[in-house]
Order: sequence, then C-alpha cells, then structure tokens
Amino acid sequence: MRRVDRLWTAPEGSAPMDARESVWCLADRGIADDRYCLGTGYYSPDDVCQVTFVAGEALDEIRERFDIDLTDGRHRRNVELRGVDVHDLLGQRFRVGEATFEGTRPRPPCAHVERVAAEEGVARALREGRGGICAAVVDGGDLAVDDELMVLGPVFDGEGLVEAIRDRHD
Repeated sequence: MRRVDRLWTAPEGSAPMDARESVWCLADRGIADDRYCLGTGYYSPDDVCQVTFVAGEALDEIRERFDIDLTDGRHRRNVELRGVDVHDLLGQRFRVGEATFEGTRPRPPCAHVERVAAEEGVARALREGRGGICAAVVDGGDLAVDDELMVLGPVFDGEGLVEAIRDRHD
C-alpha cells in the first residue's frame, strides 16, 4: 500500500524537524506552519519547494548502506511515503489525504542539510535518487500519517501541446 509513513515540519530553515500526526496543506503555498509556507526556509528565491517528499525505502537504504539513521527527520523532507518511488510522481498529479499535489522536480541534497543534521555523510547518502522530490499543492486539505497515495495522472502541459501542434504544421 502506498501511504504516508511520517510527517515533518520546521518553523524555519535551521530548526529541528517536528514529527506531526497530521498537517494542513494550503493550495499554492505549502504546509501551514512549515518553513516553506512561512517563507523562513533555507533556500534561494529560485529554489522554492512547497512540500518535499521522500521514500521511506530510501531512508532504509541509507541506514543499511551508510549506517546513518535519518528517521528522526534530519533528512529535512516533509512527507515520508512508503510503497512508492517518489520519482515516479514527477510530472504527475497525485492525492494524499484531502490534498492534491503535482510532482515538480527532484530535491537533491545540499550542504545545508548536512550542517543541520550535524553528521558527516548525510548529503552524500541522500544522493543518487534518495533525496526525494518537490511538489506543489494544487488543492489544499488535511494530510495525515497512514493516508493513502493515489496517482491521478500526468500534469497537463499546455505549452508542450502548443509546441507539438506548431511542429506538426511546420
């Protein structure tokens, strides 16, 4: 079953992550009371993620392969999912709980993650597809631990369609 395993928020970019049983997602903003939604996260203006997702299986692999346990939220991602490769959600619209998301891009690790985690090797361990993804909140709503994930389908790319039609007529 594809489901939410854990939820995490932090009020600002360097604050420890707080485990949550449920969160409220706001359309076009992120998770209420989380650093991304509040604008207090550690990122550049061009590097905005509303919500971040990571696979619980990737965290298992990190623990086994690198002997680093990130189950305390030091991975700095908001939603841990089980039963799905989160990269399969890129370019897809999906629902978890009452909220609907669009997978927008991979979320590779940065040096900041390792500094905040205070453990050497965290950034390296989150590479090679283990760092998760960013997603935009399309429709807000409640999101809770054990909520199931349902893929709704690909995100419509109107610009890509227009280009394809132009190419066909040229």
